[in-house]
Amino acid sequence: MRLRKESDTIQDEEVLLIAKVSDALAHPARINIYRFIMQCNRQRENVCNKDVVAAFDYSQATVSQHIKKLVDSSLIEVKKVDKYSYYYANMGALARYLAATKKFGQI
Repeated sequence: MRLRKESDTIQDEEVLLIAKVSDALAHPARINIYRFIMQCNRQRENVCNKDVVAAFDYSQATVSQHIKKLVDSSLIEVKKVDKYSYYYANMGALARYLAATKKFGQI
């Protein structure tokens, strides 16, 4: 009797997405910064680095490092206007991450 191997429903790209986004959200400061940007976006407010620095007790360099990690994970998108960079929460990336983690939990 031959046993069928169950097909793994989670794709390699989803595994990489889970790893990248989980790494970005592994620091409490990044979670707070991401939530702040999401809330500002909901209220249709532009968010730049100085806004994040003003909202939290972090140095400008620390905020920049955390935002870079969020941008690298695709959770945050940057739009440059003149000399300013404005941050926007990428809700599509968050939705893909949540869907992939849901599949990950289904064994």
